[in-house]
Amino acid sequence: MSRILIIEDEASIRRVLVKILTEENAQYQVFEAEDGLVGTEMIKKDDFDLVLCDIKMPKMDGVEVLEAVKKIKPEIPMVMISGHGDLDTAVNTMRMGAYDYISKPPDLNRLLNTIRNALDRKQLVVENKRLKRKVSKQYEMVGNSPEIETIKSIIDKVAPTEARVLVTGPNGTGKELVAHWLHQKSDRAKGPMIEVNCAAIPSELIESELFGHIKGAFTSAHKDRAGKFEAANKGTIFLDEIGDMSLSAQAKVLRALQESRIQRVGSDKDIKVDVRVIAATNKNLKTEISEGRFREDLYHRLAVILIKVPPLNDRRDDIPVLVDYFANKIASEQGTAKKSFSAEALKLLKAYDWTGNIRELRNVVERLIILGEAEVTVADVKAFVSK
Repeated sequence: MSRILIIEDEASIRRVLVKILTEENAQYQVFEAEDGLVGTEMIKKDDFDLVLCDIKMPKMDGVEVLEAVKKIKPEIPMVMISGHGDLDTAVNTMRMGAYDYISKPPDLNRLLNTIRNALDRKQLVVENKRLKRKVSKQYEMVGNSPEIETIKSIIDKVAPTEARVLVTGPNGTGKELVAHWLHQKSDRAKGPMIEVNCAAIPSELIESELFGHIKGAFTSAHKDRAGKFEAANKGTIFLDEIGDMSLSAQAKVLRALQESRIQRVGSDKDIKVDVRVIAATNKNLKTEISEGRFREDLYHRLAVILIKVPPLNDRRDDIPVLVDYFANKIASEQGTAKKSFSAEALKLLKAYDWTGNIRELRNVVERLIILGEAEVTVADVKAFVSK
């Protein structure tokens, strides 16, 4: 049921609006406020899907109400009600964020169409927020150990900037989660987040993958193709396992970082790109530099901010929290009841040597849920977790 608030100082107009809305749609629940002050207080204390607000009112006019609502609950669509002499003001309120305005006396069809459209838009805004929360939850960083709290703190400081970030740590520790958090908390969150696994792409194809190519650049280049840097324009590109990138590709990435320009393979035409680069590796890049496999100048371009993700063995206090998180997630994915873990089972898991880090823990939790009893016990851990 849609909740609509009418803020109007003329009781006769309020009665007309209430009658129109309640007779039009039984799903409209209509509330009234006799002036802007009362209406604003109602909005602060309660949730509404739409506000119809008069412009000329004593105590607090419609423009002031609009300004207040945009600060406290900006997602609520505001439809302004204007007299003939208020039309210029009504148009100005739309520049301030009002959804629309209705002239007095209200035209029935225009009023109802505006309300339906505004409510549909509100539903889309709510759905988009829900989907964004869902995406964010997919990349949730679980844990409250000092190591993880430090990483979260760094992300909060760095994400709103344009600083490049190099994320290091062993395989399976969650480096990609750090990259996604950096993107989602940044001003580029509305732009694309493009991931490239440099280790999974053959060295002869990595440059085409990153920068694109033109038709005829090589045997299988049958048409022009944009690369990942172009796809990530106005957003973020995540270069995972960058330590496995060829030296020739490293040189082109360095140029892209220095000049914000790229060239497709086979072309000499510059293409301007606006991309934030986040890189990750499980290798010691300083060792790679000393042995001639990684460019030192590229390292310094990438490692403006360095985030080290610790192995799971260095944050064992997070294991019970991670087990509970994975148990919930797996139960949801499989449509089954969540299984609990005994305190003794959790203690044994905390003592385990997690060479595969969080990725290994997730697999172990799934195995124990499938094969273990209703409550996973020490006996289940000993039986199904290899040492």
